[in-house]
Amino acid sequence: MNDERIDTALREAIDTENVTIGSVVLASVEDLFRKSFGDRPAIVVADENTLAVAGGEVQRYLKEAARELVEPYVFPGEPTLYADYGNIEKLSEALREHEAIPVAVGSGTLNDIVKRASHESERPYMCVATAASMDGYTAFGASIEKDGLKQTLTCPAPKTVLADLDVLVNAPPDMTASGYADLLGKVTSGADWLIADALRVEEIDPSGWSLVQDHLRVWTGEPADLHDGTQQAMEHLIEGLIMSGLGMQSYQSSRTASGAEHQFSHLWEMEGLGHGEGHEGAPLSHGFKVGVGSVAIAALYERILERDLTNLDIDAVCSAWPGQDEVERSVRAQHTSPELEEGAVEQSLAKYISAEELAERLELLREVWPDLRGRLADQLMPAGQIREMLQAAGCPTKPTEIGLGWEEFKATYSRARTIRKRYTVLDLAAEAGVFEKCVEELFTPDGFWGREAASQARAGGAS
Repeated sequence: MNDERIDTALREAIDTENVTIGSVVLASVEDLFRKSFGDRPAIVVADENTLAVAGGEVQRYLKEAARELVEPYVFPGEPTLYADYGNIEKLSEALREHEAIPVAVGSGTLNDIVKRASHESERPYMCVATAASMDGYTAFGASIEKDGLKQTLTCPAPKTVLADLDVLVNAPPDMTASGYADLLGKVTSGADWLIADALRVEEIDPSGWSLVQDHLRVWTGEPADLHDGTQQAMEHLIEGLIMSGLGMQSYQSSRTASGAEHQFSHLWEMEGLGHGEGHEGAPLSHGFKVGVGSVAIAALYERILERDLTNLDIDAVCSAWPGQDEVERSVRAQHTSPELEEGAVEQSLAKYISAEELAERLELLREVWPDLRGRLADQLMPAGQIREMLQAAGCPTKPTEIGLGWEEFKATYSRARTIRKRYTVLDLAAEAGVFEKCVEELFTPDGFWGREAASQARAGGAS
């Protein structure tokens, strides 16, 4: 672990005070707990799987130190724990029976549940990571499904995080691959923020940007070694994931680490993809969906960057711009779930601009495009390279590997834009009047996805 880098990030953080990453550091859990919470009682929160992996040891170390303990709260190991609000309500009710500090022993879902439940119970918490599977350990907010929508609920990050590399290296390979995919998605999310900044929609925060982006190539540069289980590659991955979370915490928003590729993932999650059987028989992870979304968005960027947007016919684009009523009808027509439909309408109208406002934005786009185009090219990787890196880490890279048919996947480009008010490349393409043509180009016989579908068909795996 780069202690100096972590220490610098912690100075920018709002909630997290201590991060320990290293080999054979699980035994330091009592020292870290005491440093953050003094003599307060503790309660281990885990599921049956993570209790067996590390929760039992954490409980033992705390007990041996004569720490006052409440009986562990353990979720079932099967079915796979899901981050829905009902689980938060159950844990919150249990926490209100005492004043113990929760020690979350688990990965993404369990951490998010404990994070929000601790907030609702008006107390801080500690997290012991069991897999390098996502960047939410140190992130502000929790990604929870509530009222039919996957949304980020407000809540502080953990006060202390402990990540033992020996535990992480022995985590299920799919969980490690999922974390890698989530981290690699920062390539395209960074590009989206560059666009939002250039068009004066959301200015880049230098600190939040630096925490996530400055060392991203190093953290994601060893996918094959990570797949082989080397500890150095794991250390780079978990450092990158922790730093990404600290970036979100510093900025108090997921903008630092989430863009259109995450909108793909969140849409599929809200529609239930991943509740059944996923990649290699395991429940489909958030990171795997982000990985496929990253390839999809990188491919879209390639189509857009080939265009000279300084030559936009602004009058023609604005004359074809839909009114709010038309936008609402279109959004409703794209969704079949009533709850998702209402949320998508709300998010889409929240970022709607009039034709007059669009004209001003497109004038700005024509002005900044030469510089922005170069900055995007520097930030991005080719879609083919992202695909190869994901494959080396053991991640799925095409829709049929995550249970999607090609037509359904194609429709995701349009539908994903509707579920978040965050400005991304999907909005840029739509506002510039090139969205439909760019997507169509991806699925022509010689397009990025058209070639992929044809290759799969020749191999006998058409979906």
